[in-house]
This record gives sequence, C-alpha cells and structure tokens, in this order.
Amino acid sequence: MLSGLVAKRLVTGLCKASWRPAITGVVSSRGYRGDSPDDSKFDLIEIPLPPWVDKPDEPINIKKRRLLYESRKRGMLENCILLSLFAKRYLNTMTESQLQQYDRLINEPSNDWDIYYWATEAHPTPEVYQGEVMDMLKEFTKNRNHEQRLDAPSLEYLEKESQ
Repeated sequence: MLSGLVAKRLVTGLCKASWRPAITGVVSSRGYRGDSPDDSKFDLIEIPLPPWVDKPDEPINIKKRRLLYESRKRGMLENCILLSLFAKRYLNTMTESQLQQYDRLINEPSNDWDIYYWATEAHPTPEVYQGEVMDMLKEFTKNRNHEQRLDAPSLEYLEKESQ
C-alpha cells in the first residue's frame, strides 16, 4: 500500500500532465475538471467525457424531452435552476436550429461554471457558443420581471401541455 504522500505525488503528477484549459476557441477535448474560480488546481483530476455529438436525425419531440432533462440535471444548482426555468419558458417554441444551438451550449462545454459565467455575462462568450439562443439565455438571466427563481420548476406543467 502506498503512503499518503507518495499517492498524492502520483495523483498530482498525473493531474498536471493531463490538465487542459477550459476554452480555447473550439473545444477539442472534454473532461470534467471539478474546478471552481478560486481552485488552486493543485489536486486537479480530469475525468474524460465522451465528445458531444450532434444528433441531426433525432425526432424533435425526443430532442425536446432530452434537453428538458439535461437542463434540469446539471453539475451545479445555479445552472439547474437557471436552465430548467429557461427550458420551461422557451424549449417548446424553439426552432430546429435553436434546439441544435441549445443542445450544443448545454452539452459541449465540460464545465457548468463556464455556461453560468457566459449567461450572467461575467465572462465573454466564446464565438462558437454565441448566437440567438445564447442571447435569449443572457436576456432571461437578467430577470427583468424580478421573478422568484429559487428552485427548478415542478414538472406538473408538462401534464397540462400534453392534455
């Protein structure tokens, strides 16, 4: 059995060797880094994720259901709330092009902090994610009507829409 110090050195060495910046224009690799804005990256571990793949032949009703689920099940509560409320408001009225943009936006970046910072305009949005849907999300995030957004919406509204 390795001592704690030796194990930490091995993990640290592996982490430094596999670290890649979050965004460099077009995302060429994906991995969950688990970092936050004030993370020292000393104990960084990258978990590889499969590449995002566009699903052009996916039926629209299936795509909307998948995107609704993926909007609700995020890596951080702030995005769960923000994206699930955004999806409730806009998903059913999005065009195929907008659905593709939204799919790419919420599934290609490997770090939910990136999406949150772009939506709140704390960081500039990379060109690859800039578009109609990002503009809609940024405007929605401003919450000009001062709605109470403390939790993801219940799914009862789905039953009402299907009736």
